Amino acid sequence: MRPAPSRRRKGRGVSLGLLALCLAAARCLQSQGVSLYIPQSAINATVEEDILLSVEYSCHGVPTIEWKYTSTWGVQKIVEWKPGTQANISQSHKDRVCTFDNGSIQLFSVSVRDSGYYVITVTEHLGSSQFGTIMLHVSDIVSPFPSSRSLEILYEDLHFVAVFLAFLAAVAAVLISLMWVCNKCAYKFQRKRRHKLKESTTEEIELQDVEC
Repeated sequence: MRPAPSRRRKGRGVSLGLLALCLAAARCLQSQGVSLYIPQSAINATVEEDILLSVEYSCHGVPTIEWKYTSTWGVQKIVEWKPGTQANISQSHKDRVCTFDNGSIQLFSVSVRDSGYYVITVTEHLGSSQFGTIMLHVSDIVSPFPSSRSLEILYEDLHFVAVFLAFLAAVAAVLISLMWVCNKCAYKFQRKRRHKLKESTTEEIELQDVEC
């Protein structure tokens, strides 16, 4: 005996309802797959400082991390990478960015132009993602304490100056030695010449006395 059509429709409705509930639960769990923590959402800095944009994340698997820079100048992609792999740094930030496996980045020798909003997006392999924002304000007031990069450059300059001064001192010592040797040779030459002149003068006087 076949079931009534109303029962079939009712069973299909229950199945579709369960399927929709499962999809909603899956989406809810997926949206909770990535968590992002930003300990400091606003940073004040001065020019030539090295700034750490610190974040922490947790998710399933290895995520893709992306940083973008937003300001009145526009939007720029800074870097994108997966922890444990080489970072793809944009040309505008070459040699100015250092990445960390926890998602943080460090900017070297910031300038006033670096002021703006830095947006991080963490995307896991399932597709869920989270983003956060850090505001950076860079003032042109020079800090009385030089940055590590400035100290490194200063050390290199001082090292070059010290080597150059040592080279000049060595050249000066060689020149002084040569001048001393030349002076000694000239003194001996003049002494011999005077001695010869004195002998020749004495011989002439003796010859004159003999003739007389």
